[in-house]
Amino acid sequence: MAWDTSTRRDELPGDWNARRLAVLGRDMHQCRWRTPEGVCGLAATEVDHIRPGGDHSYSNLRALCSWHHRRKSSSEGGRAAALNRPPRRRAPERHPGDL
Repeated sequence: MAWDTSTRRDELPGDWNARRLAVLGRDMHQCRWRTPEGVCGLAATEVDHIRPGGDHSYSNLRALCSWHHRRKSSSEGGRAAALNRPPRRRAPERHPGDL
């Protein structure tokens, strides 16, 4: 699988399992994804970093259902891939008469 070679887990603090359980308990094991109607509220099994960048503080963590966590992670991965993608068009060349 794609995550077999990932080093992402190495970036987590040593007490990650305790933090994860604390966040799930704090959020009552309910998904905290915001929708126009309010909050998702489905059973949460995953803990998400609200703001990326390595901040593992409790205020930057929330419980999410697996569907919303996959959706958010996919979106973030797509944006990161777009930044590494070569441009669709070449830069315009100067006209030889303008040299």
